[in-house]
Amino acid sequence: MSGPRSALSKTTAAEASERAPTHGAMPEVSVLAIVWSTAEAARVGEIAVLADAGAVTCLGRGVSEEGAEPRVRFYRQRPGALAETEPLASPVLSRRQLLVHPSPGGARLERVGKASLDVNGERVETATIAPGDVVTLGRELVLLCARRPALIPSLRAFPKDQMPAFGAVDASGILGESPAVWAVREAIAFAAKTDRHALILGESGTGKELAARAIHTLSSRAKGRFVARNAATLPAGLVDAELFGNAKNYPNPGMPERAGLIGEADGGTLFLDEIGELPVELQAHLLRVLDSDGEYQRLGDGATRRSSFRLVAATNRDPAALKHDLAARLAINVSMPSLEMRREDIPLLAQRLLLLAAESSLEMAGRFVVEAADGVEHARFAAAFVRYLVQRKYPTNVRELDAVVWRAIAESRGDVLEPPPEANERERASEPPAGKRAHIEEAPAAPPPRPEPTADEIRAALAASDGKVPSAARALGLQSRYALYRLMKKHGIG
Repeated sequence: MSGPRSALSKTTAAEASERAPTHGAMPEVSVLAIVWSTAEAARVGEIAVLADAGAVTCLGRGVSEEGAEPRVRFYRQRPGALAETEPLASPVLSRRQLLVHPSPGGARLERVGKASLDVNGERVETATIAPGDVVTLGRELVLLCARRPALIPSLRAFPKDQMPAFGAVDASGILGESPAVWAVREAIAFAAKTDRHALILGESGTGKELAARAIHTLSSRAKGRFVARNAATLPAGLVDAELFGNAKNYPNPGMPERAGLIGEADGGTLFLDEIGELPVELQAHLLRVLDSDGEYQRLGDGATRRSSFRLVAATNRDPAALKHDLAARLAINVSMPSLEMRREDIPLLAQRLLLLAAESSLEMAGRFVVEAADGVEHARFAAAFVRYLVQRKYPTNVRELDAVVWRAIAESRGDVLEPPPEANERERASEPPAGKRAHIEEAPAAPPPRPEPTADEIRAALAASDGKVPSAARALGLQSRYALYRLMKKHGIG
């Protein structure tokens, strides 16, 4: 890697917060975001702010020693606030692990501790980093250099009582701590309060239907129906029948009466996905009902009906491709960020996908889940897998990330999720010769595994915990409830 660039300052985050304007765009700063920590999984999403100039700082375990360099500080960045967190506690890190030298736009890192330093998979002693680079310490702590606003704007529309725990999925199913995700949460909440017809924009796989459901759930229409349809599947000759329904016996005798999508959504929300795939001449069929306070007619019915519905449409196209007067009626726009815009969130999303995979396919995915002392379940990811996740491209965003997680599940042979073969080749190429590894501090040796619980021990633990599997798993010393589920299946315990 090449020579010097930048550093971290223990006062930078607080100063950035104080300097940030209360209106308009926030100034951007470079940060190191924790994207994985085997020892402290709950810290994924925290950041340290990189200073453009100033004193050399030190990143390491615990508090600063007397006379040592100022300490790198980590923060949880939420809307309107930067909350400082405890010093790093991973036993793999030395107290003086990295020296961080300041300069504009990045940082120069110098390894002074025993844990190894890898940058983008290459073993180094010093390295210059810039946004997009991934730093791994001792194969345990993974950091991503990124750019983000110094302060996330305070929330105005998002319900304060629905603020999720740090790093947790919110009530609408949205996950992430990046500024892009907080911006979209606020946009969704604002859209929910307005009751105006809305358009959700975003690439394939960015969660447009999830956003539409969140708008519905947060709105005054939450008790009404959420009716969803892919607009691309509306047959050209039957658009009116699909949208507005038809009278009984129309157009043919014996035809049942149908309410149509707009009638079904009365009192609720109609979600039309891929609205841009509907030909422009067919988009015109929506104009009157959107303009006339929901007034429409079923085919073959002379009576005028009214539906109190709200249209939420979505497209992965440029909104300029829509019929201009339809776009004008979709007054509220919500833009969904791609994974490229929120790389810090990718490991959190991958962990969520793994936990869902374990729920649906226990035998395949359950071995990659471990339960922390506080009862929270975390993924068992190799550092190389995390680096691969945050640096690869995702043309179909979360859909592709889900496919990557499943491929890793299929390929990994142990109980830690490893990168796919093509990533492993790059990992092996970065390994130093065996004779040069003595200076690298390895993680403490793991204690010998406990004997597998017997069927009688499992039954006793379940009885003592009133049948609560997570509690029984902890009592048996198992890594997670999934490990107990596997043993219960093995022994035929229902």
